[in-house]
Amino acid sequence: MPSSPSPGRPRRLSRAHLRQDFAASLVVFLVALPLCVGVAVASGVPAELGLVTGIVGGLVTGVMRGSSLQVSGPAAGLTVLVLESVRAFGLAGLGVIVLAAGLVQTALGLLRWGRWFRAISLSVVEGMLAGIGLVIVAGQLYAAAGVAAPDGGPARLAALPAELAGAATDPRAVASVAVAAGAVLVIVAWIRLPGRVGALPGALVAVLLAGLVTALAGLPVATVQVDGVLAAVRPPDSAAFLLLAEPAVLGAVLAFALIASAESLFSAAAVDRLHDGPRTEYDRELVAQGVGNTLCGLLGALPLTAVIVRSSANVRAGARTRASRVLHGVWLLVFAVLLPGALAHVPLPALAGILVHAGWKLIPFRGIVALWRGHRGEAAVLAATAAAIVAVGMLEGVLVGLGLAVAKAAWEASHLRVDHTDEPPPDGASPSDGASPSDDDRPPRGVLPPHGESPAHGEPCPSPHDAPSPYGLPRPPAVGVLRVRLSGGATFLGLPKLLDALEALPRDRPVEVDLSGLHHLDHACRAAMTAWAERHTAAGPHPVRLPPFPDPHAAPAAAPAGP
Repeated sequence: MPSSPSPGRPRRLSRAHLRQDFAASLVVFLVALPLCVGVAVASGVPAELGLVTGIVGGLVTGVMRGSSLQVSGPAAGLTVLVLESVRAFGLAGLGVIVLAAGLVQTALGLLRWGRWFRAISLSVVEGMLAGIGLVIVAGQLYAAAGVAAPDGGPARLAALPAELAGAATDPRAVASVAVAAGAVLVIVAWIRLPGRVGALPGALVAVLLAGLVTALAGLPVATVQVDGVLAAVRPPDSAAFLLLAEPAVLGAVLAFALIASAESLFSAAAVDRLHDGPRTEYDRELVAQGVGNTLCGLLGALPLTAVIVRSSANVRAGARTRASRVLHGVWLLVFAVLLPGALAHVPLPALAGILVHAGWKLIPFRGIVALWRGHRGEAAVLAATAAAIVAVGMLEGVLVGLGLAVAKAAWEASHLRVDHTDEPPPDGASPSDGASPSDDDRPPRGVLPPHGESPAHGEPCPSPHDAPSPYGLPRPPAVGVLRVRLSGGATFLGLPKLLDALEALPRDRPVEVDLSGLHHLDHACRAAMTAWAERHTAAGPHPVRLPPFPDPHAAPAAAPAGP
């Protein structure tokens, strides 16, 4: 049996691998073609620019080391951000933003910061995808009806029912919606077909059938406008680089870099779970994504990220090496050079239907239900991130999600629990502190009790706690120790709760504090507990037993040696 390759070493390109990679590249090409065009149209740029980004993702990013089976190209996840950037800064400004974001990604990869993107809260990522999915679905429903979508997420969602109701009376809009709905039904049904027929990409089949039905029936629906790849490629001029002095552009650069990097590296982690080949080298993958985006910016094209749909199709098709994703870029290049006119027969409502399906799949319905059942705080972060993206924008929504995730982590790290148990006095204990009677409570030697009386014969002797003192004074009732146990993290954030619990303890009881359940104790809580112990001891008859605080700089104790 041949030995499997080590997780960190790429496979050699044998003849059998080349045959598998060739077949897989054709599958990935058929999956990527409609998505490249659809994402470009939804982003408000010429359809050819989506092909340019797909070509760069295959021929440039695909050659570089990082993730061996992950496929890059234009992604639906950045559609909203691209559309906002094009509206605000134009196509030239988009090229500058993508170029600068690629340089930021490359620098982060060279600084070996790629692994830190894996520390982003999963709730924020899923909330980001859910918000993007909602915006895509709402926007593409307008495109499916052939009407212009209003600006802003809330306005778009609020006006959607009225717009769709009005479109029901327009024959052109009805035909357009029917084509889009047919595309969605084909994609959903095609996955369930058995055998090799179901292995064909449902999005491509939907586009082909929509184009065929539109042409044969003469439906009055809009199609893709094609001007040629060379005409669509417009590198940013020197004047466009002056936009980098604007704070809004710098914010867009940061948003592109962070979101594209996070999406790519999370996709890499997901793809690694689908195969047993070499694992992803995250810093190298971040450099590869940065170089690809830098080139896309120079060409004035869309930004690229790793796309889980194409990557999973690549793995399922049997790809073994990087050759499959490079060849898929070759096929996109051949199509863009030889058959660009074929795009003119693609109905726009069919692309809208493809993106409605893609946006719907971005919403993690099962993940939301699972989070709500087990981690409602995480579910709240997810919902708040998605709502902020829909209401305000992509960058603002992600920042809101990150802020809430950090605040939630800080609250959980500082969550403090204060428990106390009331121990009864032991039998025969002293009335004062549970120990044997002190010398002050005993009569001097040779001194008889007052009146010299003893209990009569046969009468029960009174309890020492119930009997009066030898000097005729009543004894105080016996008291037990009040044990207070602290667990969790004692930080300044939980200081009000800690002080409220300690100051509410009775002052006429001996108190013993247990710190063994704490995993962190900061300086503020140390000082507050010391001051409370001094006040409590001074105000009551019993001292507070406060153990010594652990030294945060002390080395852990060595385990005892075995026999």
